[in-house]
Amino acid sequence: MPDDRLPPGQHWAKEKFPVLDLGIHPKIPTETWRLAVSGLVENPLDLDWDAFSALPRVEEAGDFHCVTTWSVRDAVWGGVPFSEILGLARPRPEARFAFLTSYDGYTTNVPLAALEAPGALLADRLAGEALPLKHGGPVRVVIPRLYAWKSAKFIKSIELRAEDEPGYWEKRGYSDSADPWAEERFRA
Repeated sequence: MPDDRLPPGQHWAKEKFPVLDLGIHPKIPTETWRLAVSGLVENPLDLDWDAFSALPRVEEAGDFHCVTTWSVRDAVWGGVPFSEILGLARPRPEARFAFLTSYDGYTTNVPLAALEAPGALLADRLAGEALPLKHGGPVRVVIPRLYAWKSAKFIKSIELRAEDEPGYWEKRGYSDSADPWAEERFRA
């Protein structure tokens, strides 16, 4: 019997939550962590930990899909919805893309619409606990409707742009759109 929650080509992970990354795990103390939101915004943001922690928070349960074919069922992320961040930054009308940069140098690109979608958040919690370093702590992006490489770990900055620019994996042939339901793993 097919599982309607599992995108084509995916299987449920046997491990609780596999970990894949570039092999760099920057330890960023919350005392020095900052998030910049810049580019095509009316109100650029430079949030420290206290300012980020004071923003409205949610807990979201959802499935998480990796391009390497594993999926995690009902991952429970806690954090700040992107709608809060975007509401503060106020994207300009010409902003259509976001370029995400992490403390480990990783980058990825996403359409602004992906950050505006339900469930997209800046997560600092996983399963009710502080987000561990191996999963991108202290804060990572979570975009459940896209493959996990778009959910950048160790997030440092978000730049809104009018034009798309490929990030780390996209420069290496991965899809810009990354829709697991359409199996958009690689560029055609």
